[in-house]
Amino acid sequence: MRSDEELSQLRSDNRILYAALVRRDEELEQAQQANQVLREGLKEAIASIGTLQEQVKGLQAVIQAQQEHLKTLEQQQAKDSHNSSLPPSSDRFVRVAKSLREKSDKKPGGQRGHPGHGLHQVEMPDEILVHRVEHCAHCQHDLSAAPGRLAEKRQVIDVPTKRLWITEHQAEEKRCPACQHLTRACFPADVRAPAQYGTGIQTIATYLVTGQVVPYVRASQLLHDLFGVQLSPASIARFVQDCHHHLAVWETQLKATLLGARVLHQDETGMRVGKEGWWVHVCATNQLTHYGAHPKRGREGMDAIGIAPLFEGISVHDGLPSYQGYRFSEALCNVHHLRDLTFIEEELKQDWAKEMKELLLFMKEAVEQARVRGQPEVETAALAALLTRYDRIVQAGYQINPLVEKPPKTQQYKRLPGKPKQSPARNLLDRFSTRKWEVVLDVY
Repeated sequence: MRSDEELSQLRSDNRILYAALVRRDEELEQAQQANQVLREGLKEAIASIGTLQEQVKGLQAVIQAQQEHLKTLEQQQAKDSHNSSLPPSSDRFVRVAKSLREKSDKKPGGQRGHPGHGLHQVEMPDEILVHRVEHCAHCQHDLSAAPGRLAEKRQVIDVPTKRLWITEHQAEEKRCPACQHLTRACFPADVRAPAQYGTGIQTIATYLVTGQVVPYVRASQLLHDLFGVQLSPASIARFVQDCHHHLAVWETQLKATLLGARVLHQDETGMRVGKEGWWVHVCATNQLTHYGAHPKRGREGMDAIGIAPLFEGISVHDGLPSYQGYRFSEALCNVHHLRDLTFIEEELKQDWAKEMKELLLFMKEAVEQARVRGQPEVETAALAALLTRYDRIVQAGYQINPLVEKPPKTQQYKRLPGKPKQSPARNLLDRFSTRKWEVVLDVY
């Protein structure tokens, strides 16, 4: 009996253990399922993190590109006529002008020994007004009949009252008593109409629109206000065209003289012709200047004007690639460099730019002093020291402005083709390095 009870008890315990084992198996299966869910969620999270990391990298690249673009825009906004090649007319805000000249101990104004340009009296004035004494300033006695002497004279220099000078040309005719032929005198060649404007008005109108760059409508208004002349803009345009034809021979002589110069300064600037953008090509010495207009800025325009292809001296220019390949030697304009260096010094806060400015100005002064001493160039030892200092400054600039490498490709953001964009400072350093002898050509 006891054994049956024990057996029953064992069976009951076995059922309990089996139920517990079944529950454990169910719990284990649930845990395994939960673990599987967690593993899949973890995989998805890892994949999402990887995707987000790639997106972050891409966004960082975009932010960096936008920062570079913003920096470029800020640098463009900071440029004006004193630190770039922009003309003064493009200056957007009023700012204190900074000269590239260093301060000296001299006082402002004309210096001692300066000849000056004051007004002087002329020997033969156009009109003399005598201010006579009529009464004594002390006792009021009548002095109108008393003799007097010239005590003092003063002259007022002014323009005459607005008035047109009209010259009438009359052609006489006579009948020959021998053959009864009627002969009429000829008018001068430039008198072609019953009423016309003379060369004086034509010259002033042409000078206003070409020499002083006054718009045609404003020039017409100015001539009317000053002289009472009713000139339309079309008439002024015709005067300019006539002047162009009259100067054809002079322009040929001017080009021939410029071609014979040892040093020629060349530059180009934009202008508007109607609604199109043209370019004014400038070729100049210290005494002569030729302006040529053309729709193209590069070689096509230079070849059409005809000076650059035939010049064989030294051309000083701003480094435009179109100047390369001609027969002349090249020298880079250091005035452009001084303005670019001013921008790097003031806006980018880089000290090497200030040192290079000082060196270029010192080189200019050394050349001038050598010429005063009658020397054709700077002495060899001094030149070697200047060039060593030049190389040292360039290397110091390169350390501050390393080469920008191409960014790596990513799946979301492809890098742009071509070379990566360098900073203005790096580009200027590359010019100073690769075209060194064209920068310092004036020294040796």
